[in-house]
Parts: sequence; structure tokens; C-alpha cells
Amino acid sequence: MTSPQSSPRTVVAFDLDGTLVDTAPDLLDALDLVLSDHSVAPVDRGQARNMIGGGARLLIVRALTGAGIVLPDAEVEAMTKRFIASYADNIAVGSRPFPGLIAALDRLEAKGAVLAVCTNKLEHLARLLLDALDLTARFPVITGADTYPRSKPDPLPLLSTISAAGGAVERAIMVGDSMTDVLTARATGVPVVAVSFGYTETPPGELGADRLIHHFDELEQAVDALLETSRA
Repeated sequence: MTSPQSSPRTVVAFDLDGTLVDTAPDLLDALDLVLSDHSVAPVDRGQARNMIGGGARLLIVRALTGAGIVLPDAEVEAMTKRFIASYADNIAVGSRPFPGLIAALDRLEAKGAVLAVCTNKLEHLARLLLDALDLTARFPVITGADTYPRSKPDPLPLLSTISAAGGAVERAIMVGDSMTDVLTARATGVPVVAVSFGYTETPPGELGADRLIHHFDELEQAVDALLETSRA
């Protein structure tokens, strides 16, 4: 019989942009910078927030398309490199954890959960951001789009993140803000909590998550409920 000490710990894996941290201010400032090289006006902040999450290149392409501009791949790659460099230099000027996050992490840790980050942000940028916000120590495992050969919504990153955290699929939960996160959780076989305050073009209530929360004050209860359901 498996002893309590050898039982896998609960792992709560978080997306980063739009879930843990409101990174839109700094991401969109970097976007405006590279767009200005092609005389494109600054993007509308309300609309552009929901374009975040697919990576720097896709964000740039979508902004260019919205402005009616098509560029050669080589130029887009150059813009992407400049975007990443500028963003890295200004990664936490306006980015801040969402309200209630720190207290929510405290409550989960107090119950013995291992916290992890599973993001499609480049790993070095994820670590740079978390370092700047003094959050790195909260997450023993941090994985990004380039940590593994495939990125979300492929199940590999989440499966590997859970394993690296010493957990098992049966005792893991994903927390995210987008369809990518929901699809990742479904492919991995873990329950998923969606936050309503992130970056998504699909209305949060239509993402198909197991639980939808509107503030981090609600996270502990959502996690407890999903863990209880998984034991049933």
C-alpha cells in the first residue's frame, strides 16, 4: 500500500500572461515600438489585450494584418527579435500580479500544494519577469514555450511540468485564461480553472473550463472542489 508520505503532492500549474500577471502594458508597449518602424499607429489597448498569448511573432503579424500590412518573413523575424529585446529590457515597467494572487498562493501552499508555471512565453522571459516581480521562489518549476520540443496546447509541457514538480495527473490542476490552456488541460487529462480577467478572444464563460473565477479570492475553493471531484 502506498504510504501518505509517498503519495504525489497536489500540483497547481499556472499560465503566466493574463493569468498570474497582467503583462499587457509592457507587451503592448514593445509591440508599439516595432510597429512604429512601419508607421503603424499604437494599437488599441482594449482590443489588443486579447491578441496576447500566441507568442511575439503572432502578435506582430496580427497587428500588421489589422493595419493592412503584409511583410516578408525575414522582416517579421527581424521585428520579432527587436520586440523580444525591447520587452526583455522593460519587462516589469507596468506588469503586475493580478489582485489577490499572493494571498491565493499562500493559501494553496499552506495546504501543501506545489505551484508551477506552464506558459507559452519563452522560458528565459518568464523567469526574467517572475524575478523582477519577486515571484520566482513561489514556483519550484517554471517551463516555457521553448523548454520542450512542443508547446501548449500539446500535452507535453503540462505533463512534464507536473512530473518535474513531483506530482501526478490525478492530483494536478491547470489554471489559465485562454482556450489554449483549456485545450492543454483536456489533452493532459487534468481539470482546469479559467480566470475571467485574462486575455482571450473567446468569452471566458465559453472556454469550457471546469471552473470560472473572477478574482483570485475564489481560487482556493475552486481547487478544493475539483480535487474533491477527482477523488470521487
